[in-house]
Amino acid sequence: MVGVVASGNGNGNGNGNGNGNGNGRGHGIGIKSAYTRMDSQISNEDGVAPCHIKANAATSKYVIVCAVFASLNSVLLGYDVGVMSGAILFIQEDLKITEVQEEVLIGCLSIISLLGSLAGGRTSDAIGRKWTIALAAFVFQTGAAVMVLAPSFPVLMAGRLLAGVGIGFGVMIAPVYIVEISPAVARGSLTSYPEISINLGILLGYVSNYAFSGLPKHINWRIMLGVGIVPSVFIGLALFFIPESPRWLVMQNRIEEARSVLLKTNVSEREVEDRLVEIKEAAGIASATSHEQKAVWRELFCPSPSVRRMLIAGCGIQCFQQITGIDATVYYSPTIFKDAGIKGSARLLAATVAVGFTKTMFILVAIFLIDRVGRKPLLYVSTIGMTTCLFGLGLTLSLLGNGPLGIKLAILFVCGNVAFFSVGIGPICWVLSSEIFPLRLRAQASALGAVGSRVSSGAIGMSFLSVSRAITIAGTFFVFSGISALSVAFVYMCVPETKGKNLEEIEMLFKNEKERQGGELELRDVEHLVLKEPSSS
Repeated sequence: MVGVVASGNGNGNGNGNGNGNGNGRGHGIGIKSAYTRMDSQISNEDGVAPCHIKANAATSKYVIVCAVFASLNSVLLGYDVGVMSGAILFIQEDLKITEVQEEVLIGCLSIISLLGSLAGGRTSDAIGRKWTIALAAFVFQTGAAVMVLAPSFPVLMAGRLLAGVGIGFGVMIAPVYIVEISPAVARGSLTSYPEISINLGILLGYVSNYAFSGLPKHINWRIMLGVGIVPSVFIGLALFFIPESPRWLVMQNRIEEARSVLLKTNVSEREVEDRLVEIKEAAGIASATSHEQKAVWRELFCPSPSVRRMLIAGCGIQCFQQITGIDATVYYSPTIFKDAGIKGSARLLAATVAVGFTKTMFILVAIFLIDRVGRKPLLYVSTIGMTTCLFGLGLTLSLLGNGPLGIKLAILFVCGNVAFFSVGIGPICWVLSSEIFPLRLRAQASALGAVGSRVSSGAIGMSFLSVSRAITIAGTFFVFSGISALSVAFVYMCVPETKGKNLEEIEMLFKNEKERQGGELELRDVEHLVLKEPSSS
């Protein structure tokens, strides 16, 4: 982390190529003095010309469209989170479920989704990133259909479990796919698209709750859940448009197909060839060091010091994203507002729409800032702001409940909490967990991060009502505030700044001084060969 500097936006050779270990062409992988000099050389050779800008604009549009389609699975997760917060009110009345069954129904989706996340890494390496996205949509769609038709709680649970597996696949694969097709200069904002989709899905879920709440209780919740099938249709259409990940194609030795994809997502043919060479080198390293899947998992569970630091940062930020209580705020927002003094289902659901709208608007702010301000400054703003709002919500519910001022402050603090979440730790945790791992480990490591996120989410969802009954809702949010304060310290100690760095430079951030010196020696060998090359031709 010390002694490493950013190399602009990661343009030129080695731009966001996603290979595992350092390579001959990727610049900026050594100590400051070593790669700063190479950056200046590359900048002089690769000055930005008007034609480059035009090509880059066209390329960016294509990559953006691919990222949007790949993120549609995340709409399913967001919609489920949002719609269940309201649908559960009517499910209780219709199916006569208990409070414990309510907690299990809500929280089990996050827990069971870990199966999809764990299987997602291996599945995406076997059938490809693109078709893993399709599989996620199909499994979720099947589960949603079972829930819509469920005549009893056990059948409803069966559908919920299927939907959870599909969500596990989708949550894991979308960031991996996007980071593998994205140039470094826009990787942060593009990899945040799944988080945008989650927030959009939450907002749509809240709106669906409010729109259908007036229907008979045995019909309204079924329609609410059934609307979640719609995004799956668009995912099916997207399969005819989005390409396979070029990195996965190279790993399958389908080089020409990978080149075809890179020609659509990169600025020039020279950049395509540079990136293709780097990906092939990375894929070769991955094949040499991972003769079988067991070797990958062995490296993750018995990691080197640098991989251990990556796992702490990637999986840690995923867990902190959830254990600060965001899903409790979203799933149980009607319960929170009811405790604050709001009466009637319609008013409760209307208040949740304000929460969903705030969450969606601020994720757009994050997309604008993430590659301009950087990851770490936004994480500081996010975690400190969340800590303040969670503490304020606890004070409001304990001292000002059931009064007009208490209601207004409760809505303000809940909206503030989701706003700070959406502007920082919400999207950035997915960016970090996708970009900090080398290619040979990325799919499985991202799956582990998603598992940590889902387990944490499930634990919160399945215990919130019980804990609130024991220490009050206000007390629960005081606990969340304390955990959020710890996340500030975690960001300071464990999370490096990755803004503008290509994926090789990011890997160097996690290496110790000895490992980094080895990288410098490799870089100097490369420079020596580059200087000798003209004389030998």
